[in-house]
Amino acid sequence: MKNRVPLAAALLGSAGLIPPAIGAFVAFQDAGGFGSTAAGFILIYAALIFSFLGGSWWAFACREERPRWWLLVIAVVPSLAAWAILPLRASELRPALTLAGLIIASLAVDWLLFRRGLTPRWWLKLRAPLSVGLAALLALTVWWAR
Repeated sequence: MKNRVPLAAALLGSAGLIPPAIGAFVAFQDAGGFGSTAAGFILIYAALIFSFLGGSWWAFACREERPRWWLLVIAVVPSLAAWAILPLRASELRPALTLAGLIIASLAVDWLLFRRGLTPRWWLKLRAPLSVGLAALLALTVWWAR
């Protein structure tokens, strides 16, 4: 079953949604007035995860003997985008929605790498729910914290 997500990847990937889920809960409950702080932490966390995705794209692109320059350029975009978003106010909706949109759009790059045969067959099955989950939790956390 080469299309099945390995258990370790599924468990560890899912565990990556714990911090934004906690942040969303804190923002929703406004526990102790920490809603905006939770939004800031989740924005930083999502930016780190987005940057990490670029690193995985770089590794996949380098599986080719002569990596395509445009694949390497695409792999650098998440880190630069995260770097540009982080100084913005976390309590504002625009930076969070921009980052959430970029995380969803990143699935197109994953699909491109998959189509080129550079990822494991199960890659999109892992990435899609994690990206949608992270983007939704980020957007909801900031929405509730406003």
